[in-house]
Amino acid sequence: MENLVFLEKISIDPPREKICQRLGYKKSTTELSIKQKKATDHFINEASDLISLQGMFLRLAITQNDSDRVLLSNNLTFASRKLAAFLRDCREAVLMGATAGNAIMAAIQEKTHLDELSAAVIYDATASEMVDAGLDWIMSYLNRQLRRENKALLPRRFSAGYADFQLENQKDIYEKLQMEKFGVLINPSFILLPEKSVTAIGGIY
Repeated sequence: MENLVFLEKISIDPPREKICQRLGYKKSTTELSIKQKKATDHFINEASDLISLQGMFLRLAITQNDSDRVLLSNNLTFASRKLAAFLRDCREAVLMGATAGNAIMAAIQEKTHLDELSAAVIYDATASEMVDAGLDWIMSYLNRQLRRENKALLPRRFSAGYADFQLENQKDIYEKLQMEKFGVLINPSFILLPEKSVTAIGGIY
């Protein structure tokens, strides 16, 4: 515990169904022509080739949870009733982060500049869903380790900016995870750059 783990390469297939859902396609009502489907698949494949998924996680003991705030080892405190409720049955928390890298963001900007908006939108949806799937992968990876300790992760995760867990908390998570080592920056508004980078908190019970 309290050892920061870096995952330099996360290899996953693009979650096509979720990407299509993000694009607004509905299985029951949206009918794509063969040409549209081929174009969508082509852009998804192009985007996934540009995505370099990397991640990290850090397990921390929960030293106090008084329903208003959560105190973690490593001198970390989060004031949030919703987070405290989320972690109420846990003795540990895990900070996790993932990034899709800079190349995909540059490609989205280029496609937008060239007015190739269909490609840009599909690239964007693919990057969003793949970085989220990167966190799913990290959770699965960690769950395999936790089974040896007769522990498990809560199935959901909690992110800064949700409910009363202020976005400014992302700065502490970012720093503890040392995300700058993978080229991720954080701006004064607590937004991660490149944009397709995410953080979250999980609970270990």
